[in-house]
Formats: sequence, C-alpha cells, structure tokens
Amino acid sequence: MSRSVFNRVGAFILASGGAAMAAACLLSPAPARAQDQSAATTKDLIFARKIVMNTIGKNMDELEGVLETDKKIDLPDAAEHADAISVLLMAFPHLFAPASNQWKAGAARDPGVDTFASPDAWTNYAEFYRLAGAASKTAFNASRARDEATFRKFGAELRATCDACHAAFMKQE
Repeated sequence: MSRSVFNRVGAFILASGGAAMAAACLLSPAPARAQDQSAATTKDLIFARKIVMNTIGKNMDELEGVLETDKKIDLPDAAEHADAISVLLMAFPHLFAPASNQWKAGAARDPGVDTFASPDAWTNYAEFYRLAGAASKTAFNASRARDEATFRKFGAELRATCDACHAAFMKQE
C-alpha cells in the first residue's frame, strides 16, 4: 500500500472516530478488557461491520443525492464522501472472520448484532474481497475526479458495484 493510502486511512480515523474511541477507552469500566482480546465477541465484530456499512451507506446517500440532480456538483464535498467510502471499503472485508458466518434462515434476528451477510461471503470470499476492492478503487477514482462528467461516471460505477455485491452477499430476509 502506498504512503498516501495510509495517510488517508489515518486522517479518516482521526477525523471520524478518534474522539469517540478515546472517550470510550477513558470511560470503560474494565481497563483489563483492552488486554484480553477474547473479550471481543463475534457479535461485536458483526456490530462493527454494521457500523462500517452504515457509514458507507450514509456517504453513498450523499453522493447519490448530488448524482440524481442536474445541479452543479460541489466536487470537493463529493470527493470527501467518495474518499470516506474508499477507505471504509478497504477495511470492510476484513470484518468477516469465519466465526461471524452465523446466517440461519428463518431465525429471529436482532438487527443490531445479528448478521444479514449471506454464507456466500465466506464460501466465495475471494469474489467478495474482489468486489469490495473494486468498489474501493472506484470510490477512490471518484474522489480524484477533476470534472463532473468523470465524477458522474465513477459514481454510477460505484453504485453498480455496490448493488452487485449486495445481490450476491446480503440476505434480504
């Protein structure tokens, strides 16, 4: 990975979650939890990926809002949303540890901590990883667009890649 990618990731983490993470650490009633990695459960991992996907979705909603209009696109603002999506999609597939493959058809699910990921995300992980990487690269390209036509092109490609991934790897039940 290039230095610019690490700089983008670091800046994004600091800007979007550094304060919240610091507060959570300071307010944690059990400082020993930080030393015991077994304290993190599979439900925690599923919850973390739901937070990441929700943040991707909110940024995508902002992009689609500007793409669905004929108004002039504020490229710097749109670029920030595309860049955030790119960074989050680089991390997203790494939140699919084997133990988090917990889909059961017909099971009662808690939307906050139960998975809606299809078992296909694990049985065809290479394709899942490829699609997340392709979407990340497309979002990155959108974030670097210098004109509206290029931004619109990459925005449409990003939506198509997201839709393909959701169709293949997300349960709608």
